Amino acid sequence: MLDVRRLRLLCDLDRFGTIAAVAAAHTYTPSAVSQQLAALEREAGVALLERTGRRVAFTPAGRVLVRHAEKVLAALEETGAALAAVRGGPAGPLRIGAYPSAVRTVLPAALVALGREHPALELMVAELDPAAVPAALRERRLDAGLLHDYDIAPAAADTDLDSVPLLDETVHVAVPAGVPAGSVADLREQPWIMASPGTLCHEVTLRVCRGAGFTPRVRHHADDFTAVLALVSAGQGASLVPQLAADRPPTGLRLIPAPTRRRTRLAFRRGAAHHPAIAALTAALIAATSEFMILTSGPNRPNSRDTKLQEP
Repeated sequence: MLDVRRLRLLCDLDRFGTIAAVAAAHTYTPSAVSQQLAALEREAGVALLERTGRRVAFTPAGRVLVRHAEKVLAALEETGAALAAVRGGPAGPLRIGAYPSAVRTVLPAALVALGREHPALELMVAELDPAAVPAALRERRLDAGLLHDYDIAPAAADTDLDSVPLLDETVHVAVPAGVPAGSVADLREQPWIMASPGTLCHEVTLRVCRGAGFTPRVRHHADDFTAVLALVSAGQGASLVPQLAADRPPTGLRLIPAPTRRRTRLAFRRGAAHHPAIAALTAALIAATSEFMILTSGPNRPNSRDTKLQEP
């Protein structure tokens, strides 16, 4: 019988490429990972890896096992969901990862609804960058998490995860009130406030500006949108801001359209869609997102009419 935990390590090796990276993802030592993979080879009765110095490569048998292991892990997740449904309604821990602007806007109403309708759920929220959500789901530190990408920087498909689309929102360029600009192209001479290098927000800003024919001149780096808007309001530069983060902008700035959109989805492990807790969370988030966008679509809300709710 093949050990499920070892199958997960094998799939992670295929994903991350090195034993050291797998060890770091699981907070194991490389030696411990190697020992577990060696034990899996003994269980399989065939060589799965070829070792050349410090590097490893999959044998043909290893490639076959990875493909089947992914299906096995998804089937086990689906089986657990089915058993949970038989046991009754949503109950037990539900660990949710969400990015800051969602925690501030759409998530609280969903949590209130879940607590009211499913009191047996133990709701736990972790504020988490979307880039960290997939690993947290695979390592079972989260049960569900919010991911986002942009139409000009789409995320690569993750075969370990399923997801439900929640929101397709407009993105603004926040500019100091005194800056005469109607589009990104008008801001080529302005300083910019950008997220940290290596982040998705940083990359999206680069692509938007380069699409307008220039490379942004960076004055400040800030990852928190509240801080970004404060800096823009203080006349420190322009910055991209998605609508969830710009719902209540400070005075001293204007919001003009940006040629991109941000897309949010709720992700969970493949096979878990019908787990009672995941299904309840999905319904609550869809309802909370819809209500939030209706409440913020008044005539004084910038471009809120351009935000689209996503059908699951």
